[in-house]
Amino acid sequence: MTRGPAPRLLLGAFGVLAFGDLLALLADFGAGHAVCKPLLMPLLAGYVAAVGGPRLLIAALLCGWGGDTLLLFDAEPAFLAGMGSFAAGHVCYLVLFRRYGNIRRYATAGGRGGSPRTRGAVLVAVYALALAVTVALLWSDLPADMRGPVAGYSLLLTAMAFGATTLGVTAAAGGALFLLSDTLIATGVAEWPQLPRPDFAIMLTYIAAQYLLVTGVLAAPGARAPQARAYGGSQPVGAES
Repeated sequence: MTRGPAPRLLLGAFGVLAFGDLLALLADFGAGHAVCKPLLMPLLAGYVAAVGGPRLLIAALLCGWGGDTLLLFDAEPAFLAGMGSFAAGHVCYLVLFRRYGNIRRYATAGGRGGSPRTRGAVLVAVYALALAVTVALLWSDLPADMRGPVAGYSLLLTAMAFGATTLGVTAAAGGALFLLSDTLIATGVAEWPQLPRPDFAIMLTYIAAQYLLVTGVLAAPGARAPQARAYGGSQPVGAES
């Protein structure tokens, strides 16, 4: 049985729309960005469904779609609602990492480059330090009513980025890029000096982050429905979710 065309078409459409969105940002074409951005996560979620991925991964991407759409509106209530939607997506990812990750390797597996327990402790320290430094630097520059939500969201985001390391290098890179993307957003809220075309940098790192997280989860043992793993078919999701 050959692989059906649906996954390739959906992933190809995601790639085309991602390129179009980034091009629109570089060209300062707001209408193009407004059209492309809300379609990205539904296409990636459709790809996950087509290859038999976990429903919870689809839910994480649809939460990202909610955040993407809400952040198109330049208003504080929409920003807070979008942050809440992304936060729900991070919770989905954390459950996925616990389900399919290899947390025990930090304490039990052998390997080069120091003991797994030591490597795990170093990762915890690095992400905790990144969280503390980022929040401390941003705190005084954030609007007073945004400090609590941003700090809480940053804690959840950092936990997600750390959790992604349990699925290997690909997912870990996705978690780190998600952390970077949202940190760039936070510096804009704090009115720090920005890079040229900051929206481009934010979307580039965000799109790459979501794609890498999806790739990392789908590569985990047991993350795809049996028929989809064997044939690349589009069996309905659910057996392992």
